[in-house]
Amino acid sequence: MLYKKSTAIILSLFILASCFLIPKNSHADLASDLRQQINDHNNTISQLEAEIKQYQTELDKTSTQAQSLSNAISILNTNDKKLAAELNVTNQRITSTNLQIQELQLQIVGKKNDIALNRLALAENIRSISKSDDQSIIINLIKYSSLSEVWNAMEADNQFISKVKDHVSIIENLKQGLEQNVSDTQKQKDVLVNLQKDLSNQKQAIVANKNQQTLLLTQTKNKESNYQKLIADRKAKAAAFQAELNQIESQLNLVINPASIPNPKAGVLSWPIDPPHRVTQLFGDTDFSRTHVQVYSGKGHNGVDIGAPIGTVIKAAADGVVKGTGNTDLACPNASFGKWVLVEHNNGLSSLYAHLSIIEVSAGQQVKAGDVLGLSGMTGYSTGPHLHFTVYATQGVEITSRKSVACNGATYTMPIADLKAYLNPLLYLSSDYQLYL
Repeated sequence: MLYKKSTAIILSLFILASCFLIPKNSHADLASDLRQQINDHNNTISQLEAEIKQYQTELDKTSTQAQSLSNAISILNTNDKKLAAELNVTNQRITSTNLQIQELQLQIVGKKNDIALNRLALAENIRSISKSDDQSIIINLIKYSSLSEVWNAMEADNQFISKVKDHVSIIENLKQGLEQNVSDTQKQKDVLVNLQKDLSNQKQAIVANKNQQTLLLTQTKNKESNYQKLIADRKAKAAAFQAELNQIESQLNLVINPASIPNPKAGVLSWPIDPPHRVTQLFGDTDFSRTHVQVYSGKGHNGVDIGAPIGTVIKAAADGVVKGTGNTDLACPNASFGKWVLVEHNNGLSSLYAHLSIIEVSAGQQVKAGDVLGLSGMTGYSTGPHLHFTVYATQGVEITSRKSVACNGATYTMPIADLKAYLNPLLYLSSDYQLYL
């Protein structure tokens, strides 16, 4: 009976094994081909990343030059090429990730194949031991002519048992490897989902950059004189709007408990963009705010500006909740923040992200540090693509809707703050930044 059961086990495992078996040569060739394709795509990604780095160098150089129509167009054209290269990189990574998933799935099939083969060998060993166990030591003593032959038979049984243990150990190790492959496959699928989101964002960024190019050429009719007049008009409108805002904020007298604000130290907040971090305007009473007194009214710069080509991913600086989003251009074009997001954090601070081209979140949404809030741009009053990043004491900032005399009585919605609520963002960020003033 035991023999028949062992035979049934062997046949069942043989059938199971046949479901997974792939010829060894074919399996190895397929694995080698997948690995080569992955390497080829990774090499292409490295080349494209070098190209993107070169575009960024060109953007950094152009952004420090005198403000002119030709420079503005050059920035947008270079950014267009950079965005196209970034889109290509994402497509390459998507393909490479798909290939890695196929490679992992191939490894899974291989391990299942090896497990099935080891189960067959294990079943054969069990069958042999079962046959041996049917013969007692007394029978062996009668069967064999000498005691040494009995010991040899028993030693053979021990070898069978040792083989069983070996196969069990091999199967356990293969199962652990199989579980790891399955886990790695899921991680790669998660990477794929994020890459698909990146792809969608990059396509939106390309559209935003094209729209900015079209708007610039429409407004200036490709004439330098028209561009300079456009810049002058924007400065005048921004100055009038800022004067209104300064008057409102100087009259606020919100209660701010100093104990509610974390001590200034690096790392309290994370940078809202990936490195390298290019700070193009500092916080407070700066040379820039003094030389642009018509815009800043001698009140200083209420945040830091971070160089960020149109379409750069903007991330939450800490955990919190989105208190609001808006677009001041709807009421007062080119005069203030443009598209903005305000996040209230769990540590007594709030942060503002302005001049965005795309907003990806909505009011009331919970966010974690590093979550995508939107894409950078140059909406509102902006002389070039960048992120305006402001940090407030939460108790001193509120989102308000008001009519603007400077904007012909149009109603705008945006954060306003008690002047003492403005904090220097660089006191809460890591010092790994470069100044491009």
